[in-house]
Formats: sequence, C-alpha cells, structure tokens
Amino acid sequence: MPKLAILYDASQVVLATFDLDEVLRQILTIARDYFHLPTAAILLYDAKSERFCVRSQVGWDPGAEKLSFALGQGLQGAAARLKRPLYVPDVARDPRYISTAASTRSQVAIPLMLRDQVVGILDCQSDEPAHFDSETLDLLTLFSTQASIALQNARLYSLERRRAQQLEAINAITSQTTAVLDLDELLATVGRLLLESFHNFDQVAVLLWEEDKLVVRAFEGKLTPIFERGAVLPPGLGLSWQALSARKTIVANNVPAMAGYVAGFQEAVSEICLPLISFGQTVGVLVLESARANAFEEADAQPLESVADIVATAIQNARYFDRVRQLAFLDGLTGIFNRRHFEQRMSEELGRSDRYPSGWSMIMIDIDHFKKLNDEFGHLLGDEVLRQVSALLAQQLRAPDVVCRYGGEEFAILLPETTGQGARNVAEKLRRAIESYHFPGVPRPVTVSAGLAEFPKNGKTRDELVKAADAALYVAKQGGRNRVFAASEVKKLFA
Repeated sequence: MPKLAILYDASQVVLATFDLDEVLRQILTIARDYFHLPTAAILLYDAKSERFCVRSQVGWDPGAEKLSFALGQGLQGAAARLKRPLYVPDVARDPRYISTAASTRSQVAIPLMLRDQVVGILDCQSDEPAHFDSETLDLLTLFSTQASIALQNARLYSLERRRAQQLEAINAITSQTTAVLDLDELLATVGRLLLESFHNFDQVAVLLWEEDKLVVRAFEGKLTPIFERGAVLPPGLGLSWQALSARKTIVANNVPAMAGYVAGFQEAVSEICLPLISFGQTVGVLVLESARANAFEEADAQPLESVADIVATAIQNARYFDRVRQLAFLDGLTGIFNRRHFEQRMSEELGRSDRYPSGWSMIMIDIDHFKKLNDEFGHLLGDEVLRQVSALLAQQLRAPDVVCRYGGEEFAILLPETTGQGARNVAEKLRRAIESYHFPGVPRPVTVSAGLAEFPKNGKTRDELVKAADAALYVAKQGGRNRVFAASEVKKLFA
C-alpha cells in the first residue's frame, strides 16, 4: 500500500499539468526516480508515418532517439500490436529486441492506451537482467494508465489552444485585409500576417488567375524562389493547378518524392495549396510551403481554408476598387487615359526626377483640321476617328509610355527616360503611323501635328513643360501641319 500511495501522488503530479512537454518530463522523472530506471523513453504514434517515434527519453545511446518503430517492429512495436505490456527478462535472448542503449539487459514495453487505440509506448529498460518483478510490472501498468490520460489531456489542451490561436489569427487577417484596397499592398499584408500567425510553414505565395493563366503575383518568406513575380505557371502542371482545377485543398508532405511535382521554392518539402474562390468565382491559389517533411496536418486545412476565403474576397474587393479607380482615369470615348491621369503621371514623373535625375519628354499631338472633318462627315465619324487615332498611338508606344486624351482632338504623351533624337523619333513614328492609316469612311488622309518638350531642357515644372510643348505644337501647325516640332527649335526660330 505505501508504494501504491506514493505512486498515486506521483500520478497526480503528472495529471496536474496540461503542457505536453511537462507531462513527458514528469513521466520520465517518475520512471527514473520511483522505479529506479536508468533508461526510459516515451514513444508517441505518428499517424502520418504510421510509426512510433521517440518524443522524450533518458539514458538512450546518442543517435538512438532518431529511431522509430512500425507496428510489430522491435519490442516496442510488438507491445503495440499486442495491446498489452511486453516484458523481456533477457533482451539478448529475444530476436525482436532492437538496441537503444548498450547497457540494457532487461526491458518492458507498455502500450499507452486510450479506449482501444494505442497512442504511445512507455519503454522501460534496466541494466540488470530480470529486473522487473510482478509487483513492479503491475505498478508500471497502473502508472501507464494515468500517463495515457495525462497525454490525452495535454493533447486536447494543445489542440484547443491551437484552435484559439488560429481563430485569433483569422480575426486579425480579416480585420487587416478588409481595410486594404491596393492589390499589391494587400498581397504583401496577407503574406506577412500568415507567417506571423501560423508557424508551421516558411513560405507564402499567392498565384492569381488572370486571363486564363495562373500567374505568380506575390510571395513572402525565407525559402529560395524558382519563379519570379509575374511568372506564368505551365498549364496543368503542379499542385497549384490541381487545387485550381479540382477547387479543393491539396496537401502534400513529401513533395520531392512526387512524380511530376513542379517546385516553386528550392527548399520546399511540404506544401498545401488552397484554391481562392469568392462567390463561386475562381480567383487563384494560396500556396504555403515548409522546408520540413510532414509539416501539415489534416486539422490545418479547415482554418487555412477559412483564411483562403477571406483572402479571396479581399482580392476581389481590391480588383473591383482598382477597376473603379481606372474608370475614373479613362476617357469615356476613346478608352485611353484622360487628362486627370495625365496630370497625376506628370506629377509622379516630376517627383521621380527630383529623386533620380534623368531626362524625359512629353509630346502634345493635335489632329489636323478636325473641326472641318466633323463638319463635313458628322460627329459620329469624328468620334470614330478619335477612337482609331487613340488606338494607333497606344499601339506604337512602349509599356512605360503614357498616352492620354488631353481634350477635344488633342493628345498628351509622356516618354520616361527618353530625350533628344530618341523622343523625336517616337513623335515621327506616331505621325507617320496616322498619316499612312486608312480611316474607314474618310476619303482623304488624316494627319496630326506634334509639339515636343524635354525635361529639364525645356522646363522643370509642369506649367513650363506644357507651355513649351504647346508652343512647339503651335509652330508645327502654323508651319503647314502634319509635322513634328521641338521646343528647342522654337527658341532658335525666335532667337
């Protein structure tokens, strides 16, 4: 009875904590101090690998803690298969024995059971043969029952705490993403919040569905990217495409072993791909990567899917906002940018030039005799000419260049990092493109005149540059139209 009373008190200590590491430490402390065992270990069942893995141990030889046991393998696995304690008085005589400590002479492996399921193994070893008598075996078996309950309590507590943390993370992501309407800023915020809130992955990537393509739009983390931002994933390949096509979460915990796997990051071993779907519309894929194997559990899918839903809706909101903002800067007739956008980009270019001194140019273009064209052929045809001239100008320019309808039949063009002869060549190319184009319904050529001004050569402020370009345009029109005139030529003309 005294031994049983002491064991009862020891068991209460184990049951008094909900921290898993502390529970394991207390179990091994009792095995060492109460049962006088120099070598003991707790192995927990890992459902992913279907093996019993060492979670905590004392007295094992260096490196032995990396061992794991399948059901039926070693004395530990054999006890798990039998679902009862297995005692071997002399390990040298048992072929099932797998050495974990060179000094071991006798061993008892006791399954840690919850209902009918083996959740772990209490492994006790002695350096004396036949060390465990029947009373000790009974007490160890009784103690293992309390240890099993303590482990389950710790696991439940850990699960609830993890769920609470996940809910807090979801709430934080919801509150912070709904306030961000710029898409690039939103994606950066999503990556940062996910890495801060969830700690079982190393990398976040967001792939968006754009014009029937899956495009890498953003990534955040510490792994080495293989694709650059803006890269298009090969159609139909990789887990991201699987998640997108099936519209369901894909979890893979050993991607290097997968045939046909398309890696996005060099060190990735585990990956979870969550489709981004908002109100039935496919938005893209949220990809989370880890450098560790078996980083994701089935229980991770549900909270992460909730995050994916929030992110998908936030992305759609940002896209809608961007479209509305773009409409505010588009000319309703021609579809190109309007004067408001020109003024904004002009201000941005001047600000950039203050920080990074470099030359750039602007061109003012006016359709020659446009009023006469309207009077002769009607405003409907005149509107069509405006649309076609706008399209021709946009087609001839580079991506960084900006073309805007400045007002009426006048257009303004910004040419970043282009000056001198280069800017004049662009203006001439635009003039020739319009001159050579056959405008349906117009029996004669449509031509334009252009005035060219350079920063900082012809002005350092918005007003100075516009005035210089206007003056050059005026000279071009007065000089016979269908020509390009530069502001520097105006100065020479009137010098």
